[in-house]
Amino acid sequence: MISAFVGRKKELTLIEKEWDKNKGSLVVLYGRRRIGKTRLLTEFSKDKRGVFYVAEDVSPHIQRARFKEKLAEFLDDELLRSLDFKDWDQVFAYFTKNLPEKRFYLCIDEFSYLIKNDKSILSSLQKYWDSSLSASNICIVLSGSMLGLMSELVLSHASPLYGRRSRDILLEGLPFSDALNLLEMSFEDSMKTYMVLGGVPEYLIKAAEYKSLDAFLKNEFFDRYGYFYREPYFIISQEFRELKTYFSILDAVASKNTRPSEIANFVGIETRKLYPYIENLIRLGFLERRISLFGSDKKGIYLIKDQIFDFWFNFVSRNREAIERENFRPNPEALTMYFAKKFETFVEHEFLPLGLPLAQRTGRWWHKEEEIDVLALNESENEITFIECKWRNLTRTQARKFLKDLKRKATLVRWKNEVRNETFGLVVKEIEGKENIRENGDLIFDLKDFEKAFSSKELQPPNMGNI
Repeated sequence: MISAFVGRKKELTLIEKEWDKNKGSLVVLYGRRRIGKTRLLTEFSKDKRGVFYVAEDVSPHIQRARFKEKLAEFLDDELLRSLDFKDWDQVFAYFTKNLPEKRFYLCIDEFSYLIKNDKSILSSLQKYWDSSLSASNICIVLSGSMLGLMSELVLSHASPLYGRRSRDILLEGLPFSDALNLLEMSFEDSMKTYMVLGGVPEYLIKAAEYKSLDAFLKNEFFDRYGYFYREPYFIISQEFRELKTYFSILDAVASKNTRPSEIANFVGIETRKLYPYIENLIRLGFLERRISLFGSDKKGIYLIKDQIFDFWFNFVSRNREAIERENFRPNPEALTMYFAKKFETFVEHEFLPLGLPLAQRTGRWWHKEEEIDVLALNESENEITFIECKWRNLTRTQARKFLKDLKRKATLVRWKNEVRNETFGLVVKEIEGKENIRENGDLIFDLKDFEKAFSSKELQPPNMGNI
C-alpha cells in the first residue's frame, strides 16, 4: 500500500512549471537516501505520458539494456527491443531520431548509479541535449541519492551538463508540521520521534507502525535486526571509502568533541589533515559548523546535523555489544538530556517560523560560561527575542527564576544596534500558571501550545501572543 503523499507542494510546483514549458526542460533532483525523491517523481508523473526508469548499481551493459526496454515499451518499438547498444551514445542517437511529438517526460531515478559505472552517459546526454533534446517536447528529470557524485559530476562547473539544466532541486526533510501527518503516536512522542529521525519520509513511515516512541526505539534501533541498526553504515558507505575515518569523526562529535583540535585528538590524526574530511561531511549534510550569534567566525564548533546519525552515535554505536547480546536498556537520564538538547534545535527551526515568521536570523549565543539557547533577530525592525528552552516541567516560581536569569544574560549580548526592542521567551514541556506569567509581556509556551499550533488543520502561522 502506497502511503499518502504529504507535503512537497513547492517542489512539485517547481517541476510542474518545467513540464508546462514549450521546450525541452532538464531538472536535477538530488537528496539523501529515503528522502522521498522517488515518491515525488511518482506524484509528478501520474496522469502524464513518459518513461520512468529506476537505475540500479549493476554493469553499464545491463543498465543500457534495461533502459532500452523502458524506451521500447514507451515508444512501442519492436526494432528497438532487438538492438544491442554498445554505449550510451548509440542509445541517445536512436532515441533522438524517434522522439514523440507530444509533451512527455523522461525520469531517471538513481541517476547517480549510471554515472558511477559509466561517466560517458554525461557527455552523450550533453551532446544530444544540445543537438536535439533542448528543442524537443521532452521534460527530463535526473534524480540521485549519491550526493558526492551528483555534486561533482552533474552540478559542478566541470560537468558536461553544466549550463544545460533548467532547474536543480535539493530535496530536504519534511517540516514537523508535515511529519505529524504521518505519525500515529501521542504529540510528545511524535515530537521526540521527529527529533530522532528528522523529516525523512521513509523513516517516518516506519515509525508510524508504532503507537509509542519506546516501542519504536526498542524494536528498530536497539535490536540487531532493527531497521535502523545498520542504516548509517549503508549511507556512509555509499558516499565514502575511508569509512573508519569518517565514522570516527562523527563519533568524536557525538561524544561532545566539537572543536577541531578535540576531534583530531579523539580520532588520532593531525588537525590540519582533519579539514578535508570535515568539509566533505559538511558538504553532504552530515555535519554543520556553528558560531555564536555575534561571535567570531574563528571560534566555530562542529555539530552533527543529520538527526538520525546524532541519535545513532549517541545510543547505538557505543552500545552495540549490549544490543548484540540483547540486554541493552537505554539510560532514561541520558535520553532526557539528549532530547533537552534537540529541543533547542526544534524550537529554533520548527516552532519559531510559526510564531516569528519575520525573523531574519536565528541561532545560539555563547560567551565563556554563558549561553542563550535561541535568539531571533528582525534587524530591519531593530527587534531581538531571547528564548530559554527547558525540556522539563516548571512551577511558576521556577519559570520566573529562569526568565530573570535570561534577562541578565541578555545584557551581555553585544549587538551592533545597542538600542533595541527586546522580547523574552521561555519554552518548556509544561508550565504552571503560564497565563499569569504572560501578563508581564513575556512569551511563555509549553507542549500544549505546540500541539495547538502544529495540529491546526489550516496550518496557518499563528501569532505567538495569541496561541
